[in-house]
Amino acid sequence: MRGGIAAALALVIGFGLLGAATPRAEWRWELPPGFPVPRVPADNPMTVEKVTLGRHLFYDTRLSGNQTFACASCHIQSRAFADARPRGVGSTGAVHPRGSMSLANVAYSPALTWVNPNMKSLEQQALVPMFGEEPVELGLAGKEQELYARLRADARYRAMFASAFGAEPEPITLQNITRAIASFQRTLISGRSPYDRAAHGDPSAMSVEAKRGEQLFFSERLECFHCHGGFNFTGTVDHAGRAFAEVEFHNTGLYNIGGRGGFPKENPGLMDFTQRPDDEGKMKAPTLRNVALTAPYMHDGSIPTLEGVIEHYAAGGRTISSGPHAGDGSRNPNKSEFINGFELTARERLDLVAFLHSLTDSSFLTDPRFSDPWLDTLPRRGARRPR
Repeated sequence: MRGGIAAALALVIGFGLLGAATPRAEWRWELPPGFPVPRVPADNPMTVEKVTLGRHLFYDTRLSGNQTFACASCHIQSRAFADARPRGVGSTGAVHPRGSMSLANVAYSPALTWVNPNMKSLEQQALVPMFGEEPVELGLAGKEQELYARLRADARYRAMFASAFGAEPEPITLQNITRAIASFQRTLISGRSPYDRAAHGDPSAMSVEAKRGEQLFFSERLECFHCHGGFNFTGTVDHAGRAFAEVEFHNTGLYNIGGRGGFPKENPGLMDFTQRPDDEGKMKAPTLRNVALTAPYMHDGSIPTLEGVIEHYAAGGRTISSGPHAGDGSRNPNKSEFINGFELTARERLDLVAFLHSLTDSSFLTDPRFSDPWLDTLPRRGARRPR
C-alpha cells in the first residue's frame, strides 16, 4: 500500500507546480441549526464547480482499476454513506481489516480513519482507497495514466474539470481529482434528525421513549456522551473558529487476548502508528448520527445489532469464552476509564435504542444533492455503474 500511495503523492506534488485551482462560483453552506462552518483547506476552497465534479467522480466506476467499483460502492447514501459489510471489500475482492466508516459529517473530522492519527485531510485520504495495495480498494496503483485517459475521453469531464480548474494548463490531474472528491465529501452534512428537530423547537419530533433514552445517554451512570458527545456525537471534531482540533482514540474492551490487552493482529489499533503498547486496541469513536443504519458495529463489524452494542458496554467489555480471541475484555488493561459497565432495566434498554434511532436523518438519506448524478444521464460509454 505504501509504495502505491507514495507514488501518488509524488504525482500530486508534481502537478501542484502547474498552478493552484481557481475558485469559481462561491459555495454557500446550508447548515442545520447549531452546526458550525466546516474548516476548509486554504489551498482547496469550496466552489460549486468542484462539488459538482466531485459528486460525479465519487459515483464513477472509472475510478477503479477494473472499472467495477466507485467510492460510492462502499459509501452508500441509503446507509448514511457506510455499507452493510462487517469489513470492507475492495474492487478485486480483497477483504479489509476494518469496516467502511460513514461519511456523514466527515467535514468535521480531523482524523479520517479508525486508527491513523496522521490522516488529517480528505484530499490526502482519497489517495488511500485509490492507490493502496495492502489491501486493494479501488486498485489504481500503476494505472494513473489510464485513469487520466478515461476521464479525458469524456467530453463532460473535460468541461467539468475546465470549469472547476480552468486556470491550469491541464486540469485533469490527480491533485484536482482528490480536491474535487474532497469538496463533495465536505457537503455530506447530516443534522436534521428527530433529535435535532426536538432540540430546536419541535418537542413532538421525539417519542417519549427516545426522550427517556436521551436522559440515559447523557447521564454519568452510562457515560456514553464522554466519547460520543457534542453536535456530532464524537470526541474527534474540528471546525472553523476552533483554536485546535480534538482527536480521541479509545479502547472499549472489545478484546483481551491472553489477558494482557491483546487485540487481533490485523487490528492493533492506534498502536500500529505509535508503537506504544498501551495504545493497543484504541480506535476512533465514530459519530453516532444515523447509527441505526450503519450496522454491523465496531471497527471490525463484530457486533451485529445496537442491542448487542448496549450489552457490550453494560458488561464493561466483551467476554469471548473460547477460540483464538478468547479473553475478558472488561479486564483489558488499556480499556477506557469510561467503560465501567452499568445495569439497565428492560424498558431502559428499549428507551436507549429509541434514542439512538432518533439520530437518523431521513432527509440525508434521500437528498438529491448527494445522489448518483449518472442515473439522470444516458449510459456512459466504456464504464459501468457503481455496484
